[in-house]
Amino acid sequence: MDLAADFSFQPLPAVQTATPDPFPDIVGPLGPLAGLAGKWAGRGFNVIWRPDSVSGQDRFLELNVTSDQVEFSAISGPIPNRGFLQPDINMFGLTYLQQISDANLKAGLHIEPGLWAAVPKTSNPSVSPTVIRLAAIPHGTAVLLQGTASTAAAGPSIPDIGIKPFTIGHPDQTADFPEQTLNQQSKFRTAGAGLTGVTQAMVDNPNTALHAAIAGQHITSTITLHVSTTDNPVPGGGTANTAFLRGGPQGSNAVAASVTALFWLETLQGQPSPTQLQYSQTVLLNFNGLSWPHVTVGTLRKS
Repeated sequence: MDLAADFSFQPLPAVQTATPDPFPDIVGPLGPLAGLAGKWAGRGFNVIWRPDSVSGQDRFLELNVTSDQVEFSAISGPIPNRGFLQPDINMFGLTYLQQISDANLKAGLHIEPGLWAAVPKTSNPSVSPTVIRLAAIPHGTAVLLQGTASTAAAGPSIPDIGIKPFTIGHPDQTADFPEQTLNQQSKFRTAGAGLTGVTQAMVDNPNTALHAAIAGQHITSTITLHVSTTDNPVPGGGTANTAFLRGGPQGSNAVAASVTALFWLETLQGQPSPTQLQYSQTVLLNFNGLSWPHVTVGTLRKS
């Protein structure tokens, strides 16, 4: 996804009143996103409850140990946004291309072009500096996530997460299915070589794969990017789905209702800048009256 060598954003006419840098307390216009630039590769884990129209059962639990790579390239020049209720702003960003494959079966699972951008403080609406991520997914969904960036002189704070489906709009009304228990046989779950490296702990809490990847490391600082398509942690964001995913009067095939993600840019002891990137993302797929968590996690290192 390389831009032309001579391409640079040039607002016409020039933005006169924009904040010079979205995060003025951090050197450089990209602020907390600067450490993303470069090539990253590593391993991860993917969990998705997907529809299964062939079997007569509504669900199939797909589990994948993943090979993950992503490249970020800085966008030259400021990205102008013209204001009506407040002065214009400039954003600064990076493009990226991510590719994820099943590491056991050597099968491509996901490709995602997109961009990250740093957004300055605004007065209308009244929002502190934020970061945004825009992504296009070939299955038929486009997402815009907006959120916060923070820095800590410590390792990442990685929460526990689960994969239990729940009644749409009621996350406390969860459902248990036999596919969640690996020692219970099921035709409706990944089997054989595809399960190599998958543990019950990973199925119960996919973020255990992140904890295991950094066990014994001394991480001296972490930049945390928390973004969502919902209005939490900040207003902004949303999802868009194709007609096939949205479905018709009888319901959806598998509409992506929301996306929430945490990214951790980590600096290890003895290193001057981040060389490790971890992330945990949950997509809620709505079909057959339930929200089905689709969780993807990864630990990548800069090449």
